[in-house]
Amino acid sequence: MARIQLDGAAIRDWDAFHDQSAAAFGFPAFYGRNMHAWRDCLHYVRDGDGMSRFVLGREEVLVIEVLETETFNRQAPEIFDSFVESVALVNRGQVDAGEIPALHILLR
Repeated sequence: MARIQLDGAAIRDWDAFHDQSAAAFGFPAFYGRNMHAWRDCLHYVRDGDGMSRFVLGREEVLVIEVLETETFNRQAPEIFDSFVESVALVNRGQVDAGEIPALHILLR
């Protein structure tokens, strides 16, 4: 099982969110730093398309551990909601393609 961590206490704005995401997931240098690009980078996480540092097996999952979840949600609720929604959209696309959801969120 692959795992990354995001520090929710450090996410106060979109730049901080995208900085952490790019580093944690290994997004390419041309990553667009918006939620459409975020979802695009993770949608094909099983295909090895070079959009993240992960290539998951058919039944493998990537656990996104969010530290200081309450702080994250309190100081950047729009970003937190968009993050959760984006994970759901990535997973829905995988289910629609006959795969199991690849992204799991662990809130701490």
